Amino acid sequence: QVQLVESGGGLVQAGGSLRLSCAASGRSFRYYSMGWFRQGPGQEREFVAAISWTGHGTDYADSVKGRFLISRDTAKDTVYLQMNSLKPEDTARYYCAAGSSPLRLAPSRSWGQGTQVTVSS
Repeated sequence: QVQLVESGGGLVQAGGSLRLSCAASGRSFRYYSMGWFRQGPGQEREFVAAISWTGHGTDYADSVKGRFLISRDTAKDTVYLQMNSLKPEDTARYYCAAGSSPLRLAPSRSWGQGTQVTVSS
């Protein structure tokens, strides 16, 4: 079982930046792919980005490529999502996830409670 706790959300103007953090704990965490999903109002949860357990492989949704960067600090058991050039359509609750690779297709995942990101126009 993996426990995930997100932080770093908030309110930002369009064009601004935020960095989300996800602190993980639990047995075997370091062998999971980690990543982020988001869910906007009235929308389904969608994949955003993922990183392999080695940190060498990354995967991004087309909507965030070139703007978001996912990274992993295995020494701190933490995954980060640097979000740049934010747009109002990025407004959502962002959830940290852990699971098998590729994370976007994993049949089951562990989830955090989420952190709200709001981008004003």
